Parts: sequence; structure tokens; C-alpha cells
Amino acid sequence: MLEGRIRCSRLRRKSRFPTGIAVTLGLGIASNAYAKSPLEPAIGWNGGIMETGRSAALNGAEMATSSSVGALFANPANMAASRVYHASALASIWPEAARQTYGAAAVDSSTSSTSLTGGVAASWTQQDPDGVKRSGTDLRLGLAFPISQKLRLGATMKYLSFKQQGQGPLGTSPVSAGLDGQPIVRDFGVDAGLTFQPAQYLSLGVVGFNLNSPSNGFLPTMLGGGIGGGSQDFTLEADVLADFTTWGKTRLSMMGGGELLVAEKFPLRVGYRYDQGSKMQWLSGGAGYVDRLMAIELGVRRSVVGPTATAIVLTLTYHVESSGVGSTAADTY
Repeated sequence: MLEGRIRCSRLRRKSRFPTGIAVTLGLGIASNAYAKSPLEPAIGWNGGIMETGRSAALNGAEMATSSSVGALFANPANMAASRVYHASALASIWPEAARQTYGAAAVDSSTSSTSLTGGVAASWTQQDPDGVKRSGTDLRLGLAFPISQKLRLGATMKYLSFKQQGQGPLGTSPVSAGLDGQPIVRDFGVDAGLTFQPAQYLSLGVVGFNLNSPSNGFLPTMLGGGIGGGSQDFTLEADVLADFTTWGKTRLSMMGGGELLVAEKFPLRVGYRYDQGSKMQWLSGGAGYVDRLMAIELGVRRSVVGPTATAIVLTLTYHVESSGVGSTAADTY
């Protein structure tokens, strides 16, 4: 299970989260309402998966139809799905998990003469500062290549560095998992993805996460696949993800989502998810705005069965290729 030897009891104190977080995100959340998280840290960690506004709105169902920056996290093969050069800023808040994540990412498939696509991302996360007191950084580098018009391959290498300051029942003893700011993980993970597109609006994706088997719950080994299809303005997708590490035994997550692009500028999205490991069910929704120059995407997902949990994700993307290089912004949808 994610916590393993680093599970610890957590102290009750008034939250130190800065209230300015809500202003920064524009999401209207008062972060000073946070206290010690009542959730299992494994829920708040979310398998180490970095979400965009789109992925949160679809409840993670985008292994087959992701693109651009979202593909760097969901399926690296899909970074080569369209010719883009996008730079994004991402922010995520989990109120009940007392988690906040901020990051930046870029994907460029339009300037290479070999069709090779590159992507980079960096993020900082703080989880439960009045409990386990975890914080750290996630760095990623991804590459993708279209073998043909129907087949794409991609891989991502990531480096995770996390520390913990929370007190355990035996103080800062490692036996009690109360670590005084010591690193609890410094490790690499390797993701790989493949996407087969037999028809213009039909895609099948297969993704492996942390295939190098880091053997810790912060970089869990997972294998998933999805199928998505629709039209230029409407997409449906269904995914299945197997987690071999987090819960001590193999547990499945099943996700489904759909999106509608209204007037070529306003994506509307909904999703559903069932997590076998946490015994939770989630509903999600989101909306956005996209034009040739930029995109704004907001996704919210909320548990409806199991412990109460919420994830709110905002993504701002600048389309560098809007200067005339590559495709238009609408092509990424």
C-alpha cells in the first residue's frame, strides 16, 4: 500500500495553507479552511498522476484521445497526435486531502524536421501540511514518434523527490514513519505508451506507468488501456487501469468520459470513475475556452461513494504555434 512503512499518525493543528491560493487559482476556495486531512494519503496522492483541466473533467479517461500537454501525463504516444507547440501552467487543489500542486509543461511537435515530439514538465506538490507534511518535486521528459499515420509510440522518464516532516507515534523515528524533513523517495519512473488509430475518429491506447518497477507506492507500477472515438466536435472514451503497487494487490480503476466542442471554442466535459482500491466512485465535469492563441480549462471531480474527496484543476495553455507554425488550436480537440 502507498503508505507502507511511512504511514504515520498526524497532529491536529490549525492549517497553515496560505489563503492567497484561492485568489491565485480564481476558484473561490478558502485554503485556511483546511485542517489535517481525514483521507488516507494514498487517496490524495492519486497514484502520482498529474492531472490537467481536461483529464480532471473526464475523470482520467484520456489514454486514447489525449494530445498536447495532457498526453505527456496520460499517454506519451499522443504527444505526436497533432502538430502543436504548447506551453501550459497547471494548478490543482484537493481540499479534503489538503493537497496543492503547481506546475508548468511544454510539448513541441511542430518544429522538428523528423516528426519527433518532445515534452517537459515540472511540478511542486505539498500534501497534508498539518499531518504527514509531505512536499516535493516531479520532473518529466517525454518523447514521441509517429511510426505511421495510424501508429504512435512514446515514452516519459520522470524523477520524483519527496520529503516528509510529519510526526509518528514514536516521534521522528523512521520506525514510526515520522521523518524530520528526510527524503522518503528519490527515484525514477519510466512510462511508455502506444496508440493505434485505425480510423480518423477512432483511437486505441495502451499505457504502462513506472514500468521499471520502482517498488514504492509513490511511483506505482500501473498498466492501462482505452478506446475513444467520435467526431471533430464530439468524443467519448472508456479506460481501464490496473494498479499493481498502491494497495498491496492488483486493483482496477474504470473511467469513462465525453466532451463536446461548442462553436469550436467551448469544450464541455463530463466523466465517471470507479476505483476498486479505495472503493470510491467519482463524478466529474468541466468546461473551457480555446482559440488560436490560448486555452483555459477547468475540471472538477467529486466522490459520490466512499470518503468525501474533491479535485479542482485549472490549466492555462499558450499556443506558441499560433505564430503560424503547426496546426490551429482547434486541431488538438
